Amino acid sequence: MLRKLYDKSLEIASSKKSISFLGFISFIESFIFPIPPDVMIIPMTIANKKNWLRIATVATIGSVCGAIVGYIIGYIFFKEIGLKIFELYGVDNVSFLKDKVSSEGGTIAWITLLAIAGFTPVPFKLLTITSGFVHFNIFYFIIISALTRGSRFFIVALLIRYFGAAIKKVIEKRLLLASFIFSIIIVVVALLLYNYLKNF
Repeated sequence: MLRKLYDKSLEIASSKKSISFLGFISFIESFIFPIPPDVMIIPMTIANKKNWLRIATVATIGSVCGAIVGYIIGYIFFKEIGLKIFELYGVDNVSFLKDKVSSEGGTIAWITLLAIAGFTPVPFKLLTITSGFVHFNIFYFIIISALTRGSRFFIVALLIRYFGAAIKKVIEKRLLLASFIFSIIIVVVALLLYNYLKNF
């Protein structure tokens, strides 16, 4: 099933309407779709390197909009829709998470978790829904989602822009490591921003 979705995403990436499909896939990937936008970003950027900025921007906007939808699902429709999405990924109990953000320490921990999840496909979609479910601060949620998803997509597109197909395999193999490094950077930035806004 996943392989068919993967192959279909690659096929769409070479179509004339690829940019629209990229926005759509980036959107639904943030709350349900299992295949990450990178599958389209890489071949699209290889085919048209001058368009890398637009490609990364569309993916980021689509992903953040999808994250907001995931947040709304968790906030309003968790029992009706959210739980079914969680079941698709083998998770059946998240009620305990509500206590995790009830304190300042919990908020910081959640910011950290959300920042790291922003670089990975499956945890991020579950975190968008859970963030709504636990009523996490929507302002922090949008900022961190934009920073993490944007960083990931722009880095991938930029690397392809300058190094082309030669770095494709490296990105696919090392994306997790690179994501971890950049997630740490984003966490630091997010925590500094959180402390600044808290004292503002």
